Amino acid sequence: MTDIEELLLSRIRDVADYPEPGVMFKDITPLLADPAAFTALTDTLAQIAERTGATKVVGLEARGFILGAPVAVRAGLGFIPVRKAGKLPGATLSQAYDLEYGSAEIEVHAEDLTAGDRVLVIDDVLATGGTAEASIQLIRRASAEVAGLAVLMELGFLGGRARLAPALDGAPLEALLRI
Repeated sequence: MTDIEELLLSRIRDVADYPEPGVMFKDITPLLADPAAFTALTDTLAQIAERTGATKVVGLEARGFILGAPVAVRAGLGFIPVRKAGKLPGATLSQAYDLEYGSAEIEVHAEDLTAGDRVLVIDDVLATGGTAEASIQLIRRASAEVAGLAVLMELGFLGGRARLAPALDGAPLEALLRI
């Protein structure tokens, strides 16, 4: 395990039986509260943005906003929030997707992504991959290119990486921690 992996993992708290019995929730608020750990995370993700040639960063609601915005600033890139449906004013592009327990829909402002943009998607956790896959579809519908997907943690046992492989179409998926 690298020093950065050890630092990040040491600042993530396990919360048993949240939000329901049998679930082990990975709480990143202690990491966010530690300026050294949060800076290390931001710097590492900014290096990924630079390495992939990204021109914009998309953050997925809600913790992807917390991680993606400082990465965009650090890398000198624009930041685009991908929100739950109905939260953005004006013209939007939307994408519905299925969840284990139903369906959801996300949106982005129609004018925020254009042809020529190379977009790095950032989120805190890759679980089943549904939200990330929907965001990739939105990016492509806006005529932008997917530069990659970067997450703090990947919950490998939920199969998100395999689900996303076709959607990423060769773009890298980087998880700083694999659980």
